[in-house]
Formats: sequence, C-alpha cells, structure tokens
Amino acid sequence: MLVPPWLEPLLNTSFFNVCRIHEDAARSECNMFCLDCNCDAFCFYCRSSRHKDHQVIQIRRSSYHDVVRVGEIQKVLNISGVQTYVINSARVLFLNERPQPKSGKGVVHICEICGRSLLDPFRFCSLGCKLVRIKRNGDASFALDDRNEAMPMEGASREQEEKLRESSQQDMYQDSHLPPPSNARRRKGIPHRAPFGS
Repeated sequence: MLVPPWLEPLLNTSFFNVCRIHEDAARSECNMFCLDCNCDAFCFYCRSSRHKDHQVIQIRRSSYHDVVRVGEIQKVLNISGVQTYVINSARVLFLNERPQPKSGKGVVHICEICGRSLLDPFRFCSLGCKLVRIKRNGDASFALDDRNEAMPMEGASREQEEKLRESSQQDMYQDSHLPPPSNARRRKGIPHRAPFGS
C-alpha cells in the first residue's frame, strides 16, 4: 500500500473551525485528526471523550497554512523527500502546497509537482505534492518500510538548523514586516517649540 487510507481525508480536511459541540469552551478549535476514524477534524474535548485510545495527530498553523510536527507524522508515515522547516523550535512540514510566484534566479531546488522553491535537495514541498507524485508515477511511497528516498535531516548541523529557522521565520512573517517607505526621513536634533506670539 503506497498511500494509507487516512491520508487523503487528512489533506482535504478543513481545520481550525470552532467545534459545534464545545463552542463555548476555551480550547474548542478543531485542530486534531484521528487516523483510526478517518473523519472530520475535532477539538481537544472531543479527543478525550470520543478518540481516547485512538491514533490522533495535532495540526498546527504557520502563515495561515496547516503543518504537522515531524515527530508526530513520521511515526505513521514515510515523509522522505518532503521539505521540513523549523518553526518555533519544532521541525514541521506542510500538509498541502502553498501558492508561490515563479521561482527567481539562483533557485537550485524546486518541488517536482508545484515548482515551489525549496531550501534543500528535497523532492516535494508538502505531503500533498508527494501524494500527487505517487498517484501519477508511483515512484515514491508513504509506506514506513520503504525508505529508499532521501530522508529529512534528523541530525542537521547547527548551521543548517539556523538557515532553516531564518528562512521559515521570513516565510512566516513576510507580510507583516514591510520595510519603511524610502521617502521617510528621520528628524535630526532636538525638536524646538515655535516662539509664542506677542
């Protein structure tokens, strides 16, 4: 089996909506997915009541896109070939492709499916792109016992970690930190009050 039966429902699920059952509770956003039940997203309270002994993964957000921690997903899925990022001190990967303008000059690594520029020599930018490749060609796999592709850098050097962290933070905050307009001027010296009229 190249693709587990829960993967496509996971990639097509809409996360971070308010739970209809626990909408008045504090932790009521639906950011969990059960690999055993294979159904809609659910909240923290639904997990403890309906999915107590099931295999559950938590979905997180980065730049308005869904991510999952590598430590959680690699226990159930072969994620080799998928670009990983360090965000908030945790290594994550994106569930689905993210729109990106055409790659500029000097881009060495790109996703085989959507053409998104990648930091390292990986094949895919997300689990969704790897799934598309498997369906088209069958030359990749999500099976845990099939690890012939390049594995993500578990023991990346400190320099590589810093590079990943910087680029992921730039990606996370690219819209919120715009440079000041070029015609903005700083005042020089101490401001003086206009003289009082007589």
